[in-house]
Amino acid sequence: MKVAILFDNFGPYHLARLKAASDRCDVLAVEFGSSSAEYDWVASEASGLKRVVLNQQGSSRALDNREFSSRIETIFKDLRPDVVVVPGWGSRGALLSLLWCVRHRVPAIVMSESTAWDEKRSAVKEWIKGLIVSNFSAALVGGTPHKSYMERLGFPGDRVFLGYDAVDNSFFSEGVRSSVEGLESREEGEKVPARPYFLASARFIEKKNLPRLIRAYATYRKKLAPSTLDSRPVTPDSSWDLVLLGDGELRLELEKLRSELGLQECLRMPGFKQYAELPGFYAGAGAFIHASTTEQWGLVVNEAMASGLPVIVSNRCGCAADLVEEGGNGWTFDPTDEGRLAELMLRISSGKDEREAMGLKSLQIIEAWGPERFAGGLISAIGKAQAPLRTLPVFLLSPLVQLSLKR
Repeated sequence: MKVAILFDNFGPYHLARLKAASDRCDVLAVEFGSSSAEYDWVASEASGLKRVVLNQQGSSRALDNREFSSRIETIFKDLRPDVVVVPGWGSRGALLSLLWCVRHRVPAIVMSESTAWDEKRSAVKEWIKGLIVSNFSAALVGGTPHKSYMERLGFPGDRVFLGYDAVDNSFFSEGVRSSVEGLESREEGEKVPARPYFLASARFIEKKNLPRLIRAYATYRKKLAPSTLDSRPVTPDSSWDLVLLGDGELRLELEKLRSELGLQECLRMPGFKQYAELPGFYAGAGAFIHASTTEQWGLVVNEAMASGLPVIVSNRCGCAADLVEEGGNGWTFDPTDEGRLAELMLRISSGKDEREAMGLKSLQIIEAWGPERFAGGLISAIGKAQAPLRTLPVFLLSPLVQLSLKR
């Protein structure tokens, strides 16, 4: 059976999943564009995979709707897939691919990490979305909140499987073991401190909630008072630094906030780092923080857990329900509560034994959420897809797709 798996652009996460799936079925990897409009990834090798790219000259956004649709028609006509696995239902590539599947009576499986709360919802849009989603034969989603949302849209729960959001766990666990603490970044003047530090990794955009994270960190430093840390007094000089990986439109604003709060010497911002550089940063960290006000999943939490770190995760992240065991491998928190985040930072930095136990628990939990789970969930979804759901007639689905493309 030929299974076409579609993504907008192949980053390291996607390739890990595709390679795991290719061990279980005949995978045809379809990439809409050779570069990403959101992530400055170095082009990834896909050795051993049958790979096709719609736009080999850049992002898929460079193609207009007519050209995009024409290239999908050409590629699928050549590949003749038995099943098509589609990334979501809101993008142009997803909608046009689904329409092709309905026209040619090919089962379609949706991959989704949407939750009920990651965006504002309107009754009309949810009704339209439910009609579109009903044309898929099965679903592969991130975790339990994502399955619940599919069911809320009217999709049968017995056709929804978990495991979509996975990273290459072994890459991080093995990379951390071979890394040396205190590595210098490649950015001149920005060094990774030798002692444990808080680590965060995110695009510098509004939903990542980085100003609150920085203010919570400033509060954490102020909270340090004479107490004990491994039987020694805690002083501002022995507090953890914060290393914030990433880049984006808010960088100047964050740098200004860093200066206003007097954190120039303890808040490091080394910039965006490529995949191969990440284990070195995880290796020196004492804990990982993800503070987003809304996040469909949060794959950086997977990375941190595979690196053996305790995690402090916003309860608005889709991964929190399945990956964070309260008090076991970390904690969740309200992303608007800077005081609570500061308290959790103080707690995790002052308990070495607890921190080590939490890191081990992270490894145990994330072991069940690697690429193999993606492959297993996909195989289960393919099995269900062989008994198709009732789909809308093309003459009804096509106007819905065109309406969605105009939004």
